[in-house]
Amino acid sequence: METVIRAVCDTFAPSLSAPEGADEATVAFYRDGAAARGIDVAVAGAVGGLDALTRGAVAELVERLGYGFAQADLDTRTATLHAVAGESMRLRLAVRQLKAMTLATLVGAVDDTGTNPTWPALGYPGPATTPPPAPKTLPLVALPPGSAELDADVVVIGSGAGGAIVAARAAQAGKSVLVLEAAQYRNEADFRQIDSLGAATMFLRGGSLWSSSGQMGVLAGATLGGGTVINSMVCLRTPQHIRELWAASGLDGLDGPDFDKYTDMVWDRIGVNTDATRYNANTRAMITGLASLGHSHERLPRNAARDDDSELCGYCNAGCQQGKKRTTLHTYLQDAVDAGARIVVGAHVDKIVVEDGRATGVLATVDGSTSLSVSARNVVVAAGGIESPAVLLRSGIGGPAAGKNLTLHPAWIVTGVYEEPIEAWHGQIQSAVSFDLTRVVDGGGFLVESLALNPGTWGGQSPFVDGRTTRDQLRKLPYFATWHGVSHDHGRGEVYLDADGRAAVHWNLDDDVDHRIAVRAHTELARMHREAGATEIFTFHWSDQRWKRGEDFDAYLAQLADSPIDDHTAFSAHQMGSCRLGADPATSVADGWGQLHDVAGVWIGDASALPTAPGVNPMITIMALAERTASALVKTF
Repeated sequence: METVIRAVCDTFAPSLSAPEGADEATVAFYRDGAAARGIDVAVAGAVGGLDALTRGAVAELVERLGYGFAQADLDTRTATLHAVAGESMRLRLAVRQLKAMTLATLVGAVDDTGTNPTWPALGYPGPATTPPPAPKTLPLVALPPGSAELDADVVVIGSGAGGAIVAARAAQAGKSVLVLEAAQYRNEADFRQIDSLGAATMFLRGGSLWSSSGQMGVLAGATLGGGTVINSMVCLRTPQHIRELWAASGLDGLDGPDFDKYTDMVWDRIGVNTDATRYNANTRAMITGLASLGHSHERLPRNAARDDDSELCGYCNAGCQQGKKRTTLHTYLQDAVDAGARIVVGAHVDKIVVEDGRATGVLATVDGSTSLSVSARNVVVAAGGIESPAVLLRSGIGGPAAGKNLTLHPAWIVTGVYEEPIEAWHGQIQSAVSFDLTRVVDGGGFLVESLALNPGTWGGQSPFVDGRTTRDQLRKLPYFATWHGVSHDHGRGEVYLDADGRAAVHWNLDDDVDHRIAVRAHTELARMHREAGATEIFTFHWSDQRWKRGEDFDAYLAQLADSPIDDHTAFSAHQMGSCRLGADPATSVADGWGQLHDVAGVWIGDASALPTAPGVNPMITIMALAERTASALVKTF
């Protein structure tokens, strides 16, 4: 297997001759491919650590290619990979995974000095500052190896936008609270402004979790503080029509002043404002494209300190080294600890223990070495839209809707190449939004927002033509402006347990409305790029969907519209609804206040509780809903 995988890596990143007259850094960029830098060996060694679905797909790919693949010339190997990836979505998933691992490592991975040898040729500056000596202010419970027992009035599984709030409110109500976080505690002293390290240490599955079809990439926080530590700080209130829909489905009062109160509480505690919002070149180009087509935009509210340095905000998804992001580390988790809550990190919850229809505690494994038993009559499941349903499924609770109704806000990404440098890694990642296209397809649509740009993602996810084309395109990195349409789901996905008992995601672009929204997002964003002056436009479709100035643009739009459904690739930073609240136990996991229909004392307190996709960045909605659930929980004591 290793020989074939190494040959696949060499196909994606071969050793090539540089263009005539290239400088030394550019010569090395082309010359030193996967084999020269040991990337092929590293990727082959990392395959065993992938999830069960992807491991199996890679094994199937290796068998399909055969050992003769490694002996073929580069052109033959390239053609073979394209052909095999077209045979099935499972084989495409394997090709996609190896491509992403190879090319993201080529341009994104760093050495001991914190740099990548390709960056000078790409014009990418790398980190701007070094981590400060920031003390960790949240004390942790240390457990001995072997086994341990703890007890609490409330055990909270997860520490992100929802779990931290419930923990704080329960502790402030005088209850004994224990927070179990599966990941580790990292703060400003650990943030190195390197996307590959941020993903490896603070994203679920290292930022490499795909749906079973490979059409959806899932990006979720996996660190103490959850997604609030690595998100882009977009703070938008829950749309009124969504609130009315949820109130009608059993969340009493969500459409009225009580929910306004909870939203205002969150808004104030995390310091939401627009005073610190600044547009970078990437966002300014987006605004130009929007305005040229008659679309409006708004300045985005963000939970940032008003004195943050916007020039350093491009590293936001790897953690804010300045400490200006008002994450739960600095707000609700600190409140919880100040009120007496305890925190255990590295705690993977194996199951919730139930006796006579009521929660009695949880069983967890801490740092892979300690079996932890926690006695508690109230368990708050707040491990995120992917991991929360997995906890319920492993526990055999939650009813028939557990893991169902997953919504993901599929994000459709379109990149423009401009004549002047954009350097989209500088400045605030997301600072403006347009709502004008949110209800353009059967009541659904998409937000228009800008994106972070980093070499690893664009190296790993841009369409692959051949090794030389990839290298040539990456040299244009400083000239990329990249935006996405964040769509409002019409269809649904599902979280299930894989062969290893871990959370896995099923999602396909099999809903007609979602497909039409995807087409509209790609075509409208392409129009915006052209209006803003892009000389070249490309997407993250599997095949290379690219336009260059001088070519027929209407034909390009028709090409985008006619792309096969299986060719589309989406990404999700918002996983919701997989343990949704509602009045009907057949279609929802918990009642309108968050307590499970089938088990007393188990509460849902995170994004998985949302009854539907809200259609806007959900952090504020998650937090306000958690405030509401916390208020119901403390009334039961």
